[in-house]
Amino acid sequence: MIAAEKRCDLMVIGSGMAGMAASLFASRRGISTIVIGHTGSIRFFSGLIDLMSVYPISTGKTWENPWEAIRILSTDQEHPHPYSRIQRYRIVKAMDEFLSFLSESGLPYYRDSNRNHAVITSQGTLKQTFAVPHTMVAGVEAFHQKEPCLLIRFPELKGFSSRQIQETMNGIWPSVRSIDLPFPNHFHELFPEQMARELEIPSCREELVRSILPHLKDAAAVGFPAVLGIEKSMEVHADLEKRLGVRVFEIPCLPPSIPGLRLQTIFQHQLVQLGVQTYFQQQVDKVTALDTGGFLLYVGEGLDQIRIHARGVILATGRFFSKGLAAERTGIRETVFNLPVHQPENRAYWHNPDFLARSGHAINTAGLSIDDSFRPLDQSGQPAFPTLFAAGSILAHQDWIRMKCGAGLSIATAYAAVEAFEKQVHGHGI
Repeated sequence: MIAAEKRCDLMVIGSGMAGMAASLFASRRGISTIVIGHTGSIRFFSGLIDLMSVYPISTGKTWENPWEAIRILSTDQEHPHPYSRIQRYRIVKAMDEFLSFLSESGLPYYRDSNRNHAVITSQGTLKQTFAVPHTMVAGVEAFHQKEPCLLIRFPELKGFSSRQIQETMNGIWPSVRSIDLPFPNHFHELFPEQMARELEIPSCREELVRSILPHLKDAAAVGFPAVLGIEKSMEVHADLEKRLGVRVFEIPCLPPSIPGLRLQTIFQHQLVQLGVQTYFQQQVDKVTALDTGGFLLYVGEGLDQIRIHARGVILATGRFFSKGLAAERTGIRETVFNLPVHQPENRAYWHNPDFLARSGHAINTAGLSIDDSFRPLDQSGQPAFPTLFAAGSILAHQDWIRMKCGAGLSIATAYAAVEAFEKQVHGHGI
């Protein structure tokens, strides 16, 4: 039997934030697209869309205006951060298109185009972020106004303590109270996804509200761990506000993340509606560059093997956790095309002797070097392939965790990579 054959204009390898964004942008431009990859990384997404809030890393300076941080970053880096290759108006367009898509799909976000917002975390700290899910907005406003607020903890949910939040924030937000309440239906232990699905049942919300009302008192808002539904999160949120008579907000929790699952669910449903062919929970096993241009990619083996002919590829496989990069005794390796990886000269320089050093570790900025068209470079510093592009955290010269720019980096570079593919293909008739 002959392996199944597929053809597309663009193959996106990786189904994390960058891969999903690239698939979205490409499909909306009429580019026939196939996306392949494991979707697990989005399950760790907090729901917050960071653009940029910390720079330089060594000083930990936080910025209320993310654009000013990006401007400064783009002028004083020896090795250019990926943002420095994208004009501001293009980053704006990328964020506008991405957030509009989420809103149209039933997951609206709130933002102020020129400043970050302070969001309460499950540790009781404040995180600066660019765009906030609608279900978390009331918490931003309540903190800003220092309004009386009641935080709910469910003992059945591990890793979330409203008391810790209250005690940590007591000095800057003294009007916060916390209580422990059993989750409806008297479970002994619950996982976030199970809680979220239970709260999509009206009777569960009704019982929960009955237990909260006697403790409400002067609270102007009520905060919950981020488990208020998955596919019906807006409905759950609105119903709780109506029943309680005050604003309701979610607080991001430790992974696995329900806001991440919401995003994953939307992409898996909507990309198919946009005509994207999806191969989730699979991987590319082999790639051959064709003399005529483009690539032949092999997925699976034996009778189940699929061969995909693509005019171009966007590599959005992420870093070590997502297996886009592999750390080995001889160095760091890119796992699909075996591209050269920018990295310290030897393993001895991968890590800072001070594990908790504010500046982080050199390995955090390892990744693919690219040209201005987001094409990975070979050993000679030239594009490895004319129609191979890269996006997201696999790119070198950025430390998205410490810079707080993860989602923005993924979205903006995916947008730039799709633009570059479109220009390359049309310009050369590939």
